[in-house]
Amino acid sequence: MSTQSNAMLESFQSQSVTPSIIPATRLLYWSIRRELWENRSIYLAPLAVAAVALFGFSLSSIAGIWEKPLRLNPAQPQAPFDMAAGLMMLTGIVVSVFYCLDALHGERRDRSILFWKSLPVSDATTVLAKASIPLVILPLLTFAITVALQWLMLLMSSAVLLVSGLSVATLWTNLSFLRMSWLLLYHILTAHALWPAPIYCYLLLVSGWPRRATFLWAALPLLAIAGVEQIAFHTWHFAALVGSRLMGAAPTVTSTSPHMFPTDPMTHIAPAHFLSSPGLWIGLAVAAVFLAAAVRLRRYREPV
Repeated sequence: MSTQSNAMLESFQSQSVTPSIIPATRLLYWSIRRELWENRSIYLAPLAVAAVALFGFSLSSIAGIWEKPLRLNPAQPQAPFDMAAGLMMLTGIVVSVFYCLDALHGERRDRSILFWKSLPVSDATTVLAKASIPLVILPLLTFAITVALQWLMLLMSSAVLLVSGLSVATLWTNLSFLRMSWLLLYHILTAHALWPAPIYCYLLLVSGWPRRATFLWAALPLLAIAGVEQIAFHTWHFAALVGSRLMGAAPTVTSTSPHMFPTDPMTHIAPAHFLSSPGLWIGLAVAAVFLAAAVRLRRYREPV
């Protein structure tokens, strides 16, 4: 009888299915996809701004057929393209700020945190997926949309010049599209991904703390510190520091003029200077502390 029982037990164990272990990278991948599904403004807002910018450039180009062709300055043909890139980068900053302020608070508000915590996804994976949106996904998305927008603008400019009976050779010669795109990618990844990392991670941490009014809870401590500094020392160093981090004023390029746009042909990238900057590594260390605190905070947070 014992032999028969052992045989049956071995047969059952051989037929049982051992649960597979899901790799952490796959969990992170699907967590990021979840963020994109739940927050469509991540890609809809930049697309909408790009469509508006292209429409405005189209009107200016069409009007330029009868007036000054394209309204372009021959000495700076990249000016409209720089304006479009600046508008797209500003859109990325706004979307990142509002996303971070709602990242951890939104799942508590709609009580979906109970469902997501029931899945085999750790708090660290969830927080890292949310942090990857402003630090990785949005910068790359902004770059891709901006390049597509600038390419359409270049094609439209060429068409208008041909209709006006002018040559497009000068435009294509003075406007180095590949170099402009490379400088744009470098600037976005350094100045709008790595440099503002502590600001976005701070907003992500704050979003998981209050029951409501996350914007006020995030802004008031910064305003209080800046106000105390102004009253005590009559300076605005903290406000300037936060503003430079948020707007991407990083030591990423060198140029002949401090007012030159980062994608101007006269600029030169300075990755060694950027990577050796103490401010970069201090900011990344602070961002890591904020992320660790956000992971611990989410572990004990309940729906509001």
